Amino acid sequence: MSTTTHSRPSQAEAHAAEIVREFGPFAASTPVHGVSYDGTRVWAATGERLLAIDPSSGEVTRTLECTCDAGTAFDGKHLWQIAGSRIDKIDPVTGEVMASIPAPAGGSNSGLTWAEGSLWVGDYRGRSIHRIDPATGAVQRTVETNRFVTGVTWVDGELWHGTWEADESELRRIHPESGEVLTRLEMPPGTGVSGLESDGADLLYCGGGASGKVRAVRRPRAQRA
Repeated sequence: MSTTTHSRPSQAEAHAAEIVREFGPFAASTPVHGVSYDGTRVWAATGERLLAIDPSSGEVTRTLECTCDAGTAFDGKHLWQIAGSRIDKIDPVTGEVMASIPAPAGGSNSGLTWAEGSLWVGDYRGRSIHRIDPATGAVQRTVETNRFVTGVTWVDGELWHGTWEADESELRRIHPESGEVLTRLEMPPGTGVSGLESDGADLLYCGGGASGKVRAVRRPRAQRA
């Protein structure tokens, strides 16, 4: 049985996002729809292929042909990829789809991450984040936000999500139970966030939508566990 927690107004700490690195664009007119990190490589979903990127050089080291039109996640062994109304479990070596589960919000799914043995799915239009069972797709819990969700990640017990409305985009740390906004990192005007993943330490990797770029943003030191 799923539960829902609701966001409430807060006096969130606001900072300008510190972009420390940019990768791409990787090919003409190739947007980035989602990002993940496997401990070595950054993965970028570009619609018809997943790109494995060396975060030191920005070079593409591998390509997997698959449908990948939204968020991407890594569970320590497999990639998980939103593909329309489903989420595919993918072998990162062969690109084989090992299994598929229904995505909770149909075509409104955006970000995707793995944490605590579950998948966490951003619901763009629903302004919410769903925790789902990776075996069945059943919704276990929902956290509501007050902005469109374009990416989601966990790091050090912190829940972060990306937003992108009109020409404004932010990274937001929210309370994992109430959805209260605790920290806001404001991206430069015109710099969108279309996917989000932590490197497990200092950086938050952000998809750049139609720009075709992936950006690394520094996570504020004061907010680390």
